[in-house]
Amino acid sequence: MHFKIIGEITNIETIAAGHGINNLKRLNRIYGSTNWRKLKGICRVKLNDGSLLDAEVHWYEGHGIGKKEIKIKKYL
Repeated sequence: MHFKIIGEITNIETIAAGHGINNLKRLNRIYGSTNWRKLKGICRVKLNDGSLLDAEVHWYEGHGIGKKEIKIKKYL
């Protein structure tokens, strides 16, 4: 499902960093080798059908690369 983040992400927490990330090898291969962290936070999302919902999102963030692979984990 495609979605768009409305506003900013709040309550950001680090889930894993460095070698604690299961997909580290894949991230380094696709986006480049850097210091990766897996993060989670709360934000408002707009779904394709136009509905606005609060959701918990997870993503990977690399130093100098930015947010990658943002996905909705649960609706609040």
